[in-house]
Amino acid sequence: MAVQRALNGAIAGGVAAAVWAVQQPLDKRVFGHGYDDVEFMGKLVTRSDNWPAVGLALHVQNGMAFGVAYSALRPLLPGPPVAWGFVAAMVENAATWPLGRIADRYHPARGTMTPIGTSRRSLAQATWRHALFGLVMGLVEARLNDRSADEPPPIPVESNGHGSIEHAVATAR
Repeated sequence: MAVQRALNGAIAGGVAAAVWAVQQPLDKRVFGHGYDDVEFMGKLVTRSDNWPAVGLALHVQNGMAFGVAYSALRPLLPGPPVAWGFVAAMVENAATWPLGRIADRYHPARGTMTPIGTSRRSLAQATWRHALFGLVMGLVEARLNDRSADEPPPIPVESNGHGSIEHAVATAR
């Protein structure tokens, strides 16, 4: 069950990262800022003409890893999966946003990409992207992973308000 849960989490995170990447051209126009996560990831590895494919693969891979972590923690979190997907993505955004200044200074392709660490527009853009990612991931993961396994089985209760001794003896074997 844990392997299936992790696989489904990876699928959910990968789908959410792909949706993020597909909508980036639109949000770059809406926010008036050219920051591109696929470019950032691709040019971290290569400056050849292959950077878009490499960047997309790395971006989706990161989404899959996030989805696996989320699906492992999800059973511990009460409430709607979509809300927790959103919260998880917002926490990740808040935790990693300060690293933008470091990336602007040390990224191998710095100077050829839109800076991210000092712009309010890129912060708004990153927040939008993480919100979209979290909502999609939470929705897909909830559809793929069975929630009935998250709840512990009920303990049989006797009329006196205490548990059943038969149940306690049967489970102790």
